[in-house]
Amino acid sequence: MSQQKKQWGAIIVMIALFAMIAFVTNLCTPMATIIKNQGPISNVLAQIGNYGNFVAYLVMGIPAGMLISKFGYKKTALIGLAVGATGILIQWISGLLDVEQNLGLVFAVYLIGAFIAGLCMCILNCVVNPMLNILGGGGNSGNQLIQLGGVFNSSAAVACYILMGALIADATKAKIADATPALMIALAIFVVAFIVISFTKIEEPEQAPVQLSLIKGAMSYRHFALGALAIFLYMGIEVGVPNFVQQYLIADGIPGGTVGMLVAVYWFMMLIGRLVGASIGSKISSRTMITTVSIATLVLVLFGMFAPTDILVSFPGVDWGRLEVIWQPIPLGIFSFLLVGLCTSVMWGAIFNLAVEGLGKFTAIASGIFMTMVFGCAVMMAIQAAVADATDYITSFWVVVFCAAYILFYALVGSKPVKK
Repeated sequence: MSQQKKQWGAIIVMIALFAMIAFVTNLCTPMATIIKNQGPISNVLAQIGNYGNFVAYLVMGIPAGMLISKFGYKKTALIGLAVGATGILIQWISGLLDVEQNLGLVFAVYLIGAFIAGLCMCILNCVVNPMLNILGGGGNSGNQLIQLGGVFNSSAAVACYILMGALIADATKAKIADATPALMIALAIFVVAFIVISFTKIEEPEQAPVQLSLIKGAMSYRHFALGALAIFLYMGIEVGVPNFVQQYLIADGIPGGTVGMLVAVYWFMMLIGRLVGASIGSKISSRTMITTVSIATLVLVLFGMFAPTDILVSFPGVDWGRLEVIWQPIPLGIFSFLLVGLCTSVMWGAIFNLAVEGLGKFTAIASGIFMTMVFGCAVMMAIQAAVADATDYITSFWVVVFCAAYILFYALVGSKPVKK
C-alpha cells in the first residue's frame, strides 16, 4: 500500500489548509474597502491589513523553516493553526470596538490581528507545499497533489471575494464587524484542521538543521538573488491588480456585492491558468512560460490603462438580495486588468524553478528566503496606494507595469545561471 493511500486524511487536511491560506490572505483586500469608508482615510492607510499580513512573511520566513527543522511538519502546522486562530480572533475583536470614538484603536487592533494571521499564513505555506509532495510520494504524484492544492487555493480566493461582496453590499455603510461571518468561517476551519491533524499520523522525513550561514551562499548565485527580487515584485502584480480594481469599481459607484463577484473573476482566471500550466508544464520550459506571461501582463495592463473609459462591456455580477445573476457594465480596460490572473497563475512556480536551479545544498534556505520575499506585497501595495492618492487608480497601475517589466528582464537575462 502506498503512503498516499495510507494518509488520505492528512492529504485532505493539507489541501484544506492550502485553500485556507488563500481565503484568509484575500480577506485583506475587501477589508481595505471597509476601512476606506470608516472616515477620511487615504488609500495608503486603507491597506493596513495587507501591510500586517505580508510584513509577517519578512519576520517569519526563515524562522518557519527552523520550526520545521526542530519540530517536524505536523507540530509546525499545529503551531501555525494556533497562531492563525489567535489572529482571526483579534481581527474579530477589532470589529467590536466603537469606530467613531476609537478609530485609531480599531486600526491598531486590526493591524495586530492581520500581522498575527500573516505569521500563520507564512508557517502554513512552508508546511503545505513540501507535505503534499511527501504525502504524494514525490515526483509526478507529489507534483499532482501540489497542483490540486493550487486549484483549491484559487477556488477559496474566488469564494472569499464572493462572500465578502455579499457582506459589504453597501460599501459606504460597511463596518469591520460586517466581516464577522467570514472570520468565523476561517476560525472554524482552523479549529477543525487542528483537531484532525492532531489525530492524524504523518510519516515525516528527517530534517536537516536550517543554518543562517547558508543565506550568504545562496545569495552568491546571481540568478537566485535576482529571482528573489522577482518574487518580491511579483507580489505587487498578483495582489495589486485585483486590489485596486476593487477600489476603482467601488469608487465608480458599483454595489459592493457586484464588485465582489467581478473581482472574483481575477482569481477564477488564476484557477484556469494553474490548470493549464499544470497540463503543459512538462512540455514548456519555465523561462519560456515566464517570458510569455510577463509580455502578456504588460500588454493587458497597458491596454487597460489606455482603453477609453466610455467603452463598456457587460460582465456577470450577482444581486445578493434577489439571489440572481445580473450583467454589470464595466469599462473595457477593467476587463483587461481582470485577465491578468491568467498570467500571474504560473509566475510563482516558474520563477522559483529557475531561481533554485543549481543551488544544491542551498535549496532549502533558498525556499525560506523566497517566503521572506513575499513581504514585497506590503511594500508594493504601499507604493501603488501612494501613487493612487497622488493621481488616480488607473495611473497607479504604472507600478504593476514596472513589476512586469522586471520579471520579463529576469526571464530573458537574469535567470541564466551565472555563479558569482
